[in-house]
Amino acid sequence: MEERIKKVYDALASLCARREYCVSDIKAKALSRLDSDRAAAEELVERLVSERFVSDLRYATAFARDKSSLSAWGPLKISQALRAKGISEDDIRAALEETDRVKSSDALGRMLRNKWKSLKDDPQGKLKLIRFALSRGYSYDAVRGTVEEIAAGTGID
Repeated sequence: MEERIKKVYDALASLCARREYCVSDIKAKALSRLDSDRAAAEELVERLVSERFVSDLRYATAFARDKSSLSAWGPLKISQALRAKGISEDDIRAALEETDRVKSSDALGRMLRNKWKSLKDDPQGKLKLIRFALSRGYSYDAVRGTVEEIAAGTGID
């Protein structure tokens, strides 16, 4: 292996040892560091994958877990973000199965109750609450049920 490519490989392996990356991210980093030498970048990425430094499934699982628990993203938004990274549908499905649906539902309820505090005097508050939750990646059915619970508890229509 050429010295320049070995240095790039070592740098990318070091990055991957510290946190999870998906194949598309590592490929972009390799292309950047190798001055757009596609063949060398592909070779490096294949080696990193074969040596298990990079795994789309591991990346997707960590991403889904973090976004679900820390950012209160719903499954639809998580799926969309992973698709944008080039993650396969099978890996996305497996990653979403790893997220805790009960915690996700609780997070949705907490998030909407907190948001409702700023919208309770707004005549369109309920609609804005639904839009807010949909923008966070939750399904309409889950959002509607939670908004109805909040509405029933506060006496809004």
